[in-house]
Amino acid sequence: MAEKKDQLDLNAMPPSAEEMRKEVIRRAREEDEKQAKAKAIQEKKATDFADDFLKNHVSEEDVLAVRRLVGNAIQAGKFEAMVYSFSSDLCSDSGRAINSGDKDWPQTLQGKAKEFYDRYQKFGKPQGFKLKAMIISFPNGMPSDVGFFINWGSDHV
Repeated sequence: MAEKKDQLDLNAMPPSAEEMRKEVIRRAREEDEKQAKAKAIQEKKATDFADDFLKNHVSEEDVLAVRRLVGNAIQAGKFEAMVYSFSSDLCSDSGRAINSGDKDWPQTLQGKAKEFYDRYQKFGKPQGFKLKAMIISFPNGMPSDVGFFINWGSDHV
């Protein structure tokens, strides 16, 4: 027995042009609201990250995350891992020294980035690790995010 499909009533009036315009506008408003909510969530996350970054100290979880990233890189056969990233706006010069390769870029670090750098100087550098900071994103051509990269490769090839 064949299933009966919804049948089109060929004699029924279609929705009016006005109803269709209203539906398009309603859907556009829903999409705008959805995007505004998503943007507000992203802004809240960025604000929370910046507050944590500037007010709190490097935690045990932060250190464990770095070690996990390094371990994953080693498992993948790599000699370098990006172990931390943050907005260049959180540098005292908005990342200009890092972007230009200024040798004094560490002096622009603040908050957790400064603490990570200090930890590198105390624990990583004496063990032969190298640290570099790079701008890793350039939306609209402007420096946006900084990445810290730890390297354990040999200087001798």
